[in-house]
Amino acid sequence: MNSDPFREARNDTGILKCPFHGEEIPMLLRHEDVRRAAKDWKTFSSDAPFRVPIPSEEEVRTMRQLPIETDPPEHTDYRKITDPFFQRPKDPAFIAKIEGMVDGMLADAMGRDSVEIVNGFALPLQSRALTHLLNVPESEAETWIGWGIHVFKVTGGEFKKGNVLEDYLRGQFDRAEAAPGEDFFSVLTQATFRGRPLTCEEMMGFANLAFAGGRDTIIHTISCALGYLAEHPGELEFLRGDPKRITHASEEFFRVFMPLTHIGRVCPEETEVNGVTVRAGERVSLCWASANMDERAFDAPDEVRLDRKPNPHLAFGFGTHLCMGAPHARLILRTLLQKCTERIARITVLESKERVESEASYTRTLGYESLTVRLTPL
Repeated sequence: MNSDPFREARNDTGILKCPFHGEEIPMLLRHEDVRRAAKDWKTFSSDAPFRVPIPSEEEVRTMRQLPIETDPPEHTDYRKITDPFFQRPKDPAFIAKIEGMVDGMLADAMGRDSVEIVNGFALPLQSRALTHLLNVPESEAETWIGWGIHVFKVTGGEFKKGNVLEDYLRGQFDRAEAAPGEDFFSVLTQATFRGRPLTCEEMMGFANLAFAGGRDTIIHTISCALGYLAEHPGELEFLRGDPKRITHASEEFFRVFMPLTHIGRVCPEETEVNGVTVRAGERVSLCWASANMDERAFDAPDEVRLDRKPNPHLAFGFGTHLCMGAPHARLILRTLLQKCTERIARITVLESKERVESEASYTRTLGYESLTVRLTPL
């Protein structure tokens, strides 16, 4: 289910040159190199609208995503605006809501002969959890579920036509401006940046990232974790033996089942990385997936060790742009694992289809396009 196509290049030069839509981008592969570059925003800049994701997203959105596509000090000031929302998963009342939601969804799934995990369980779970994070009615999740796993892409990696997400967000901001409440959209309509109201484009930039940034990543990590527990039933018993193991296990799942292979940075000036010259204005890639499998940072990285510690994985990035949604993602996975140990005797795979990422320089197998299981209750 998991593969490491970067090992040879990582242990050779630490660089893999890979063409993406006509642009050859050197991928930084080593844990130390990726961390160093992630901290050095002056050399490896995120101030590059549409070009932080790889491939670039000029075709699928019309605004800069905030705060991810900025550098300090703008990034620092932008991040302060929405950071309180993304810290809500640390609140006991919020935690209780997520626990109740996950418990109910598992109970429903166990009442069926089988459940398809990716689209039938993980997507609804991620969508409903997001309604709580953004403080909107849970019924909004039904719209988001209808968009499928990827906001911008269809299965196979092709960009979708049209702009369903932007149309939806504009409608939400119109509603919030007419009748503001306590939800994410209303807060943005009332927010200020350096003493002035946010522009429409800025509000859209925040909301676009909130929907696109933690969607397929959470969905695929949930799917991979359940698939792994199905294939290794003893590991579910291991977690059941001591609930304190769940935190370490969730971090290991984030490390190994890293769905986001890499992210882009632009070099404002000509830069040399591991012997490769990157001209001013060109991009490099920070390959989180390779860094998380680096033998220099992890003992036996190919092994899934649910009690691994320390675990300096980079699944949520590193440095200035450490993922704002990390507390939310961690809460969802920890809660799911906890409820599985309380409710489920075993998970049986009935049918599965692997998810494959194919690029010119590598092919990476990770997780599932679909995963149908039977959940047997305790």
